Amino acid sequence: MDTVTYPNKSVIDFIAQNVIPLRVASDQQPIASDFNITWTPALLILDQKGSEHHRTIGFLGVKELIPSLLLGVGNLHFNGNDFKEALTLYESLLSRYPKSDSAPEAIFQKGVSLYKSSNDPKPLKKAYEYLQENYPDSQWTKRAYPYRLI
Repeated sequence: MDTVTYPNKSVIDFIAQNVIPLRVASDQQPIASDFNITWTPALLILDQKGSEHHRTIGFLGVKELIPSLLLGVGNLHFNGNDFKEALTLYESLLSRYPKSDSAPEAIFQKGVSLYKSSNDPKPLKKAYEYLQENYPDSQWTKRAYPYRLI
């Protein structure tokens, strides 16, 4: 990724605007064992306390790295109960990278965020229906399967 993905201007800009990057050698202890780094590249989205909210393993090109990081930052906000910011990030991912591998999880998380912020279960069913129509083989469609009954 050092020669293909990281030097890309859109990746540089995204990282500069959205995360605080820290590069650590995969064998640097105790960090490698503390975060269970067994393969590289391993990109982790952590909060200020060092709690992990998302993990990306292996090489990704620009068209998959940025959506994966958007999802990770969205999940960080989701896990912190900041559903408004999580929704903004999931929407950004879905509008800019609708065909990315991160899109199905963003759709799922968007439905859950809308539910948790409103107590209205309809977004859960809507998320399942959209996943079923557009990503029928996704693990996220399978996870949303119970919402079809709403």
